[in-house]
Amino acid sequence: MSCLYQDFFKPRQRLLQLLKSASAFPSLKTSKSLHALVITFGPFASQPVFLCNNIISQYASLGHLSVARKVFDRMADRNVVSFNSIITAYSKTGDLWTAWELFSLMRGYGFSPTPFALAGLLSSQALDLCGGLQLQTLGVKNGLFYADPFVGTALLGLYGRYGCVFEAVQAFEHMPWKSLVTWNSVISLCAQHGLVEDCMFLFRELLRVESSLSHCSFVGVLSGLKGEFHLEFGEQVHGLVIKCGFDYEVQVANSLINLYVKCARSCLAEKVFKGMFITDVVSWNSIIGAMENDDNPLKALDFFFQMSMDGMMPNQTTLVLIIASCSSLQIPILGEYIHAKTIKNGFQSDVFVGSALVHFYAKCDRLEESHQYFDGIFEKNVVSWNALILGYAGTIELRQLHCLIIRMGYEDNAYVLSSLMTSYAKNGLLSDALSFVTDFERPLAIVPSNIAAGIYNRVGQYHESIKLLSLFEQPDIVSWNISIAACARSGHYKEVFELFRHMLMTQIHPDNYTFVSILAVCSKLYNLALGSSVHGLIIKTDFSLRDTFVCNILINMYGKCGCIKSSVKIFDAMTGRNLITWTSLISALGVNGYYQEALEMFQEMEFLGFKPDGVTLIAMFTVCRHAGLVKEGIELFRRLMKSDYGFEPKMDHYYCVVDLLARYGKLKEAEQIITRMPFPPDALIWRSFLEGCKRHRTLEDLSTAQ
Repeated sequence: MSCLYQDFFKPRQRLLQLLKSASAFPSLKTSKSLHALVITFGPFASQPVFLCNNIISQYASLGHLSVARKVFDRMADRNVVSFNSIITAYSKTGDLWTAWELFSLMRGYGFSPTPFALAGLLSSQALDLCGGLQLQTLGVKNGLFYADPFVGTALLGLYGRYGCVFEAVQAFEHMPWKSLVTWNSVISLCAQHGLVEDCMFLFRELLRVESSLSHCSFVGVLSGLKGEFHLEFGEQVHGLVIKCGFDYEVQVANSLINLYVKCARSCLAEKVFKGMFITDVVSWNSIIGAMENDDNPLKALDFFFQMSMDGMMPNQTTLVLIIASCSSLQIPILGEYIHAKTIKNGFQSDVFVGSALVHFYAKCDRLEESHQYFDGIFEKNVVSWNALILGYAGTIELRQLHCLIIRMGYEDNAYVLSSLMTSYAKNGLLSDALSFVTDFERPLAIVPSNIAAGIYNRVGQYHESIKLLSLFEQPDIVSWNISIAACARSGHYKEVFELFRHMLMTQIHPDNYTFVSILAVCSKLYNLALGSSVHGLIIKTDFSLRDTFVCNILINMYGKCGCIKSSVKIFDAMTGRNLITWTSLISALGVNGYYQEALEMFQEMEFLGFKPDGVTLIAMFTVCRHAGLVKEGIELFRRLMKSDYGFEPKMDHYYCVVDLLARYGKLKEAEQIITRMPFPPDALIWRSFLEGCKRHRTLEDLSTAQ
């Protein structure tokens, strides 16, 4: 009996081994052969279930879902693996309706939901949030989150696809069992949506709970780091990459290059690239882009030629970057060589490569070739239109170009309108740009409307700006920013915060420009509590939003609100300081009575190579005036008159120095400066001088002034 039993199962075991071997190198031919062999076992009722399940998986993996479904339908006996295989196959192809029907059929057969079936449905790109929530509830009810982290990971993917980051993190926190893949998924999700602080925190937690990491762990966290604020953490991660031996992984090395490019450390990016043993096209694109962003087009070209010598084929991104380098150098023969490369590699009709070539030929004053290549682009976008229009704008009148566009039949194209309006505005023809709003027969699209609203803001017609954008039911982030800026500049501060509240309610995430307008209002209101709250929101929303521009206005806001410690703290934490940064802190120190510190800061600024502009000098004259630093103020003005700072003194500078001298009794010196002015003194200068005379009761000087 035992011999018969062994003989009965031997063919089936051998067949299963064949199926497993075939799955390593799947092909339709081998799958059909094995399927035929299974059929020789007799009627479907006598065919083993596990063999049919393997056949279904084989056909599904090869994309022959209809054949897999026939095998499934003809099975006399199905088990839970049969349903898992076919449900997952339909989910992957996007046929959610059929997958859902099969899932219902599975439950109708008395099978409980399994982690694989649930994960397959959750991974379907066609699944909406409502269906996902139902599956999540079903998973919790059946304890599937306790059974395997596979389900939780698939749920994170669903939330990530719909941008529900808060819900994803919340679900992650409640998962009883997390695998390394689950951790990597939530870190990558936070990185993709700009939640840098959360991304960094989760990576630290991963290091605490997991003994080993994967290359995806490093790629996820590195992709989330955005600027110089995160450089130190990025360097620590780089050290950990080397320690764990992942510096040989191409994806990890590419992520490190991108990190250093975003942090404006092209030398470090180049060092990482040169240390790579294996490179791919992404590696080359990253380093070429780094050189292009660093205003080093010649080095970008060197890397491109080295890439060609190494036998690496360029892709669309490579060609766009290298054409941009050719545009910077304006060497026609070099651009023509790259143009030939685009044709050779089949990118001649690509909109991005084509737009770059249109811009290159236009910049080299070869408009005929530029227009010819523009015509060859199949699907033109705003970039290609901008390249052509800006090329023509330098050679013919914009109105002539406008007529040409009408003759070409593109006057209704939103991209063309946007480019034309921008060109009119750049050339100072604001009324021509705004004529599109009044002369157009139907309402403008969102992008041209944003451009028109921005022009209204420039000319002080804030009401018109808000009126135009209020017509849209779903304004984008640019529309919100323009509307908030319009209210802020027109003094309607209450409406600024009302708009901001509505913006957050509609799930539009604020950016740097939003916060600059909001913080400017806080500065004007001298409201420290409100400004601090906005600062907290910036940190909570996305730490990377604290760029140099935002930090400058934070320094100014805290200074005006009397919280000089916060101004200094933000200044000390900044790595990318510019002249406005120094001016903001000097002004903040002066306003709050820290005159000596302001003077020392000015000296340090000059020592570091920053040349003060007119605004910086007015801030310093104000400090000298309040502190009684007459000698220092006169020395500053003397250097300004000697053109040490590269510009001539304006009326404001004369007013500041006259007021300083008159206030502290140096009336003769003040009078000399007034008489030597290259333009007539205005009423403010005379009033300041006369007040100084009155204060020191010098009758002789009064008669001189008269």
